[in-house]
Amino acid sequence: MLTVFAAIGAVVVGGYWYWQQPAGAVAVKTGGKTGKGAGKRGGGPVFVTTVTVQRRPMPVVIDAVGTVESEHSVAVRPQINGVLEAVLFKEGDPVKQGQVLFRIDARPMTASVEQARAALARDQAQLLQAQAQEARLRPLAEKEYITRSEYEVAFTQSKSLQATVEANRAALDQTQLQLAYASITAPISGRTGSVSVRSGNLVNSGTGGAPLVVINSTQPILVSLSVPQRYLEEVRRSWSAGAVKVTISPGANSPTVTDGSLIFIDNSVNQQTGTIVLKARVKNEKEELWPGQFVSARIVLRVEQDALVLPESAVQPGQDGSFVYLAKEGRAQIQNVQVDRQIDEWVVISKGLTGGEEVIRDVPPTLASGSGITIRGADGNAENAGDKGKGGKRGESPAQERASKGAKP
Repeated sequence: MLTVFAAIGAVVVGGYWYWQQPAGAVAVKTGGKTGKGAGKRGGGPVFVTTVTVQRRPMPVVIDAVGTVESEHSVAVRPQINGVLEAVLFKEGDPVKQGQVLFRIDARPMTASVEQARAALARDQAQLLQAQAQEARLRPLAEKEYITRSEYEVAFTQSKSLQATVEANRAALDQTQLQLAYASITAPISGRTGSVSVRSGNLVNSGTGGAPLVVINSTQPILVSLSVPQRYLEEVRRSWSAGAVKVTISPGANSPTVTDGSLIFIDNSVNQQTGTIVLKARVKNEKEELWPGQFVSARIVLRVEQDALVLPESAVQPGQDGSFVYLAKEGRAQIQNVQVDRQIDEWVVISKGLTGGEEVIRDVPPTLASGSGITIRGADGNAENAGDKGKGGKRGESPAQERASKGAKP
């Protein structure tokens, strides 16, 4: 008796579960062979919207994460020792090449310049006297009125003073150069960072310690990209054929803010990551990009002029690959497809469709292969199936009209 009651209970529970399932759910679990039962349990046709498979130009792209880099970065350091007298810019300001940024107390260098100038003037006077003496003794030595050694002494003294004058002139140039270093100018055009030393502090020449400020060029700017090595051959082929465009956006789902061109392919693949580094140069005229920033980049290799495309929502994942639902004669029909790539909300189909087919766009969860469908128009009203033999309505596409005639109530 217990066995009989257990069997009856199992049948009741199973039947209750079966009739509580959404329309088409049981059909999916049994391989999609729904027949007419699914439509009856679902309460009639399923309302859907459709889209026509289009052919349109679509780019072949590589999406990657990039890092913004300054094309030219300079750490500004003093070249002389002294007290920092003034900072002539504000942190973060854009500066031009040659613009004075810092001024060091120049009084010690000014004194050195004056001292070198005075020494040069003294030795120049002595040189003039020695040259005049050598000129007077030369004809006397030729006529042997004086000894040869007396003339040679005068000649040697003239040459020696001439060398001294040249050395003093070089010393004067050196002190003037040191004086020029008292005004520190921007070596490149760019944007300044934070200032590490304030006025009144003693600064020392050399590379040790923090720089006074770092200037990064931002116009143009570079974007460094790491892409898998499997794309290397295709990237090189596209680069050889012409300029390769790179579009930049702040994030993966953000709109493009600027674009540039590929300028660099690294000469080796990183063996640890299996990636290769590419670089793109961007004009960055409005400074949308900032050094150190992470961005999303899209490398446009070429444009496929006649690609089959569908909205992303129309393509469904399955155990055997992707598929779509075709709207045919008032019924949903599964069609397996092969997806080549996705660009934003569009999916490029490489196999399974030929173009012009009516595909269900936003697939309801109750839809299954063979389900009766009613196509909604742009205003949300039914356009075909469910008209009970009245035929297609005005404005229907040929596919919708056929679906309207073939739909069952």
